[in-house]
Amino acid sequence: MMENITRLWFQLADAWRAVRAYRLRAVFCTLSVALGVGAITIIVAATEGAYKRAYDMVDRFGPDAMLLFGESEEARATGRRERSITLEDVEALRQAFPTAYLVVPMSSRGGMIVSYRNRKHQTSLTGATADYSRSWSWPVTDGRDLTEQDIKGMRNVALIGRTIVQELFPDEDPLGKSIFVRNQVVQVVGILEERGSTGPGHNLDDRIVMPITTAMKKILNEKDRVQAVRLRFVDPKRMEHFEAEVRQFMRKRHQLQEGQPDDFRIVSPREIVKFLVALTGSLVVFIGITGLLSLVVAGFVLANLFLLSVSERIPEIGIRRSVGARRRDILLQFLCEAVALTALGGVLGFGIGVLGGPLLKTIAQFPMHFSWKAFVVGMFMATLVGVVFGLQPARKAAAVHPIEAVRKGS
Repeated sequence: MMENITRLWFQLADAWRAVRAYRLRAVFCTLSVALGVGAITIIVAATEGAYKRAYDMVDRFGPDAMLLFGESEEARATGRRERSITLEDVEALRQAFPTAYLVVPMSSRGGMIVSYRNRKHQTSLTGATADYSRSWSWPVTDGRDLTEQDIKGMRNVALIGRTIVQELFPDEDPLGKSIFVRNQVVQVVGILEERGSTGPGHNLDDRIVMPITTAMKKILNEKDRVQAVRLRFVDPKRMEHFEAEVRQFMRKRHQLQEGQPDDFRIVSPREIVKFLVALTGSLVVFIGITGLLSLVVAGFVLANLFLLSVSERIPEIGIRRSVGARRRDILLQFLCEAVALTALGGVLGFGIGVLGGPLLKTIAQFPMHFSWKAFVVGMFMATLVGVVFGLQPARKAAAVHPIEAVRKGS
């Protein structure tokens, strides 16, 4: 046992000396492997980043939540504005689904100009019921929330996001102040907690929330149709079942025949995960093919350089065989050299991936998440290249006859 360990130790030491002796070969092999491993590292980080972003979005969206939009997929694709959900539909949903502890209708419109004194800002307006902040788990940090009295009385009150606070009230407390929303004087009664953004151009804090009755009647000129309904259910594990039931209920209520497309659209946590995974897929395939091709090319470079190296090192092999080295010792030494080079390339490739990841994140706004998995996968691929493409040169070296090798060396 100790003899085998000693042999292995000397073989590894000889392999490392050979790597240092043939530096030009080492540089070419290491760089070729590093490029492939760098691409593989970015793939793993991109995949993990997409899944992490998806589940972060699900947590923010609510694992027990569902959004029902009053527009069909066809209308959404063509950019048509449709509102097929009525306030009567909302009340019917509330009655039909006692497991939905929140049913909140909403109507929104972007490009809304709000002003305070000599300051103006363009934002988005959302009309909702008193449960809006609770339905999005979005607390009011200052002031008060909307109330049922606000909704029933069509009061001109509003909650505002932090961006509007910064734009309209940089130096004063907005609570109790009156702002203009179109031609309506609206009192600020609450400030929503800061949420940040979900991506380029989508600032969650840039919004104003008003009672849906006020927004529909006085600003949006809507009679009884809402843009969306947010539902939250008591059992998040049964969301797929609830989604199917809501779809069936809405089709029956809108008298849609079999074969007719839905005139509404449901967004659930499952849809969010599917969307982001699909978005990741195209990039993963592209970088994956590039990375695998790079590793294959690196393998051929390694194999050819090692085959040339065997021819140059025949005298060295002959001397080692003459002093007692076995064929498997020579085989193992050359394999160790190959794996040492590719492992070095793997470490360098991981560094390239870590440095290149933020660049991809900046350019393409793509989520990246580096973890031990990216390093393990990269090192595994690098080692595999070393073993697979280093095996043939190692066999050729082990097959050299010691007497012929010594004769050529002399």
